[in-house]
Amino acid sequence: MPPRAEYQRWLGPVEISPVPVPADCSDGFLHAYWRRPEAYLDPRVRRGISSFWALPDLDGGLARLREDLATGEWARRYGHLLDRDEMDAGYRLVVAS
Repeated sequence: MPPRAEYQRWLGPVEISPVPVPADCSDGFLHAYWRRPEAYLDPRVRRGISSFWALPDLDGGLARLREDLATGEWARRYGHLLDRDEMDAGYRLVVAS
């Protein structure tokens, strides 16, 4: 993403605020399933996420995710996220005045 100065150059004064992603987000964009990673294994879910369209080969990554979920490795690494109600995944709201 462009630095804040670029936004200001293009739009004038701007206010940039984080947009946290709720744990139960149902919109289906890339980080919507951060607390439900098994959703990424569903081809129907992936078809609705444009970021996956640009990736040439998902098989290896999906196999690792499937394995990590099955063995508990995902929970070991990322289980602390399950206690959160929302997460800052880097999305920002830019408001020009």
